Amino acid sequence: MADNVDVEKGMSSMGVAGDINLQHHADATARKATTTTTSPLQHQQHCHHESEEQEISRFPTHTSTNTSRPNGPKTAILHLAKTLTTRSNATLTNPPPPPDGGLTAWTQAIMGHFVILNTWGMIATFGVFQQYYTLHLSLEPSAVSWIGSVQMLGHFSLGMLTGRAFDAGFFYWSVIPGMLLSCLGIFLTSLSRSYWQFFLTQGVLVGVGNGMQFAPTLGLVSTYFSRNRSVALAIMASGSATGGLVYPCLARQLIPRVGFEWAVRTMGFMMLAMGVCYCALLKPRLPPRKTGPVLELAAFKEMPYSVFLLGVFLIALGQYFAFYYISSFAMDVLDLAYGTSINVLLVLNGVGVLGRLIPSFFADKYTGPYNILIPFCFVSAFVLFFWPLVKSEAGLYAWAVCYGFFVAGFQGIFPAAMTTLTTDMSKVGTRNGQGLAVVGLGTFIGPPIAGALIQSAGGRYLGAQVFAGVAVLVGSCVLVWGRWCITGKTFKVRV
Repeated sequence: MADNVDVEKGMSSMGVAGDINLQHHADATARKATTTTTSPLQHQQHCHHESEEQEISRFPTHTSTNTSRPNGPKTAILHLAKTLTTRSNATLTNPPPPPDGGLTAWTQAIMGHFVILNTWGMIATFGVFQQYYTLHLSLEPSAVSWIGSVQMLGHFSLGMLTGRAFDAGFFYWSVIPGMLLSCLGIFLTSLSRSYWQFFLTQGVLVGVGNGMQFAPTLGLVSTYFSRNRSVALAIMASGSATGGLVYPCLARQLIPRVGFEWAVRTMGFMMLAMGVCYCALLKPRLPPRKTGPVLELAAFKEMPYSVFLLGVFLIALGQYFAFYYISSFAMDVLDLAYGTSINVLLVLNGVGVLGRLIPSFFADKYTGPYNILIPFCFVSAFVLFFWPLVKSEAGLYAWAVCYGFFVAGFQGIFPAAMTTLTTDMSKVGTRNGQGLAVVGLGTFIGPPIAGALIQSAGGRYLGAQVFAGVAVLVGSCVLVWGRWCITGKTFKVRV
């Protein structure tokens, strides 16, 4: 008896489905007849509706007349599960567009700020360590520069591996061990006594730990934004200015009171607290890209990408020299006190907050990141050429404000400009990572070259200052070439 009822229900549903299909066919026929007498706009609208119906008809429904029709409750459930799985896989293959705002997206940008505070902030503070090691360990400036350069090399160059790890879905496996390794390196730095101990702990360990965090976080924040990407990355990058204020202030206040060892340990505890916070709140958005090479070598065949990396390599070669040596310049050349030399470094780092946010706002609203990056690089080159003319404390403060602002513009904008050269966001970690490795090579060899020039000139800074200015100027010209590769001779193009 129950079977008969089921059969009757099934026949009834088939009858309803047949009526629906006949009505659907009649409507479609009527629309086709109408298109012969309608306007072009109406014809376009009818075609659009038909294409939508054809798109919908591709999905299996309970009214489809096919041979694999579900014949019972169990088969119907399996059929529904298969349909949902197919649609879920389509969602993973084609993820939704970036939210470009909202609580979750801006939280990622703020947590990225803390990542940069922990990593790049320590690099921006190296001028304090450069001065301390030179005075208290009786080391040559160029030898001390290698500690900071190795740290910066690890910070950038590991992006070749960690960027691909982020694309493959191993974000936490990279960032959490990296955070712990950076903290370990800082704590071991407080126990170091010789040059090679400082080199291995602060240079190698901290550099590797920083590199494991930087590129994946840069890639993660980029995936949450499209129109507001420059501002979001500037918020993230301004963490270096925050760190460049916080850590030198700690060093200036704590080293005379509790000694170098406990001052460095205090920095380590701060890094650990912030690291726990951002490791808990950072959240990858895109599904992993399991296949693909570690390096996207095909990217280097793209002229805009390769020329851009050449330009930023040359700029990095000369731009970071001032962050290492401005405190030493204040004491050696201008004969300023130790506290004043640290204050100059604080000013150089502090104006970076505005230097990152203001141009990023204009880049998102009006110009695009590439267009605003180029003038900031040219101005920073000219400011470097004016450095040898500084002869007083007031002049040094004024120079630090100008240079810090325009260099911060470069540091805040170039990641966004590099991201715009990648159209497939599933490869953004890999392409950005290998780009950062090229930048890291410039930061690795630039400051030691400047230190060697100072040493060979008997402590005079002129040769190093000219070297830095020329490197940044040539790199800026190369960026102009890179823009031409994208837009040609057209000037008024947002890029």
